[in-house]
Amino acid sequence: MSYIKNSQGIYKSRYFFKRRLALLSVMILIAFSAIIGRFFYLQIFKYDFYKDLSENNRIALIPNVPNRGLILDRNGIIMADNYFDYTLEITPSKVANLNKTIEDLKPIIELSAGDLKQFRKILKESSSLDSISIKTHLSETETARFAANKLRFEGVEIKSRLFRRYPKGAFASHLIGHINRINEEDKVAIQKLGWQQNYKGTDSIGKLGIEKYYEANLHGKTGFQQVEIDANGNSVRILDSTPSIEGDAITLSIDSNLQEIAENAFNKYRGALVALNPKNGEVLAFVSRPNFDPNQFVGGIDVNEWKLLNESLDKPMLNRAINGLYPPGSTIKPFVALAALENDIRKPPFNIKDPGFFTLPNSGHTYKDWKPFGHGVVDIVMAITISCDTFFYGLGIELGINKLSEFLSRFGFGQTTHIDMFGENPGLLPSPEWKQKRFKQPWYLGETVITSIGQGYTLVTPIQLAQAVATLASGGVAIQPRLVQSIKNNQTGKIEIFKNKTVKELHLKPEHLALVKEGMMNVTQPGGTAASVGAGAPYKIAAKTGTAQVVQMKTNEKYNPNRMNERHRDHALFIAYAPAEDPTIAIALIVENGGHGGSTAGPIARKLMDYYLLKKVPLNKEDNKVGSLESESHD
Repeated sequence: MSYIKNSQGIYKSRYFFKRRLALLSVMILIAFSAIIGRFFYLQIFKYDFYKDLSENNRIALIPNVPNRGLILDRNGIIMADNYFDYTLEITPSKVANLNKTIEDLKPIIELSAGDLKQFRKILKESSSLDSISIKTHLSETETARFAANKLRFEGVEIKSRLFRRYPKGAFASHLIGHINRINEEDKVAIQKLGWQQNYKGTDSIGKLGIEKYYEANLHGKTGFQQVEIDANGNSVRILDSTPSIEGDAITLSIDSNLQEIAENAFNKYRGALVALNPKNGEVLAFVSRPNFDPNQFVGGIDVNEWKLLNESLDKPMLNRAINGLYPPGSTIKPFVALAALENDIRKPPFNIKDPGFFTLPNSGHTYKDWKPFGHGVVDIVMAITISCDTFFYGLGIELGINKLSEFLSRFGFGQTTHIDMFGENPGLLPSPEWKQKRFKQPWYLGETVITSIGQGYTLVTPIQLAQAVATLASGGVAIQPRLVQSIKNNQTGKIEIFKNKTVKELHLKPEHLALVKEGMMNVTQPGGTAASVGAGAPYKIAAKTGTAQVVQMKTNEKYNPNRMNERHRDHALFIAYAPAEDPTIAIALIVENGGHGGSTAGPIARKLMDYYLLKKVPLNKEDNKVGSLESESHD
């Protein structure tokens, strides 16, 4: 009996053991099947993915940053180029103790407080994987000294970097602009434009002027090297290489000799000047004073240097040529006169007898002429020549603000010129609708009176004024101003020559234009407000002087610049074109706090016209300075 029970127990044990063994075998089979399946999936379906991953682990893609394109003037003189120099750079991720490494470097390389401050600033803005410059422009001695100690400094190396250079320093700085380090805002813009791949390895980008507007042309095309690396990150061999392509070469329309004469002529004064060719819209000179040295920004400007520039009362970073806003003063009068003639108002032989003031109709309020006892009998031609305020006061009332604003807008006032530069200000051309929207107030008749002589709310930029006088000079053909003459593609060798772009034709009556031009030509003749500007010129100059008040004068108070704070003196304005019969140069300029346009601003224009038309160069810098605050007729 006992034997039978033992046999049954053994049988059951064997039975359960076999079941467990079978279950285990099934589980092992399933596990192996899963492993084989996964292996099959990885080898067959994910082969390309892991092959690329493996390649990336042993292949580094190193960008080859292109040379930035040259900027030249119309005569081929270099305004911006590049050069290579050595820099000492640290990759923070490869350095165990950054502060100790910097301290150990000091006995070998002289590191100034500015160098360290700039390094810390860039470090905050960069990835720890980036190579960051701690010292630029190493001397040969510094380079050799570090090379001898290289093994002591893991993660520190000397690199050859490409630097932007502006050979003429502050010369034409607002026109050329500058480059600076790429910041977060730039990174967002680069991403939006889809330029990420082309900017790998690039640490700077155009920030102002031509450098910014033509960034896509100047940057070039980044090349790449596929380099095999070992486990320690050292390069073994180059597998493939795509060369970089240098950025396009940009030839400006400006003449650097003309530009230099203009900049020197401003001397100590603040202001701006734009000279155009009225036949094609080319910018011949583009001045904003004071200026700045763009070389300060290459590689990142020092905080203290930036503070000095940014907080200066003279505002050297303000591009006055496209952003400076000024009352046009009497330079607006030729356009106001033309508006009247085109609306059949005050056409010759109409004239007035000027008593030296104008009384507002149905009001006892009077507006004084700049000449206390008046100019006598004045018609529209004479009114332009002698800048008779009284004549234009009445003209403005007869014309009305709506017709006046509409006509001035046809010459581009109150709108941008679309010059090839970012940040242009449209100025301000007032109207009753504008005032109601801005101040919730009606327009008053007295505001029309002062608008007609370029005072009040009206604000213009020098580029607007230059385009307006160029349009007048060309008989009513408005051409878009441009700074670039041609662009050479360094990949294809093809040169794109920019053609003039006609914005609109005003279809002005020739007889009306002739009257206005006659008045402007007489401005530079004896009896005109800028007679000295035209004296001795072998060509005819058509011009208009202007004076814009900076501070309001008290009733019966006489203007005396010698008793005023320099910054409270009137602005001096001047517009001109020459030769008057067939103009090839049109100029608009303002000398801030310069007084009278004829004596301060006019001589600058004359120097430019003499050089451009006669190739006459001022003998020395003393001959190339602006005149005194006061002389001849005022306006």
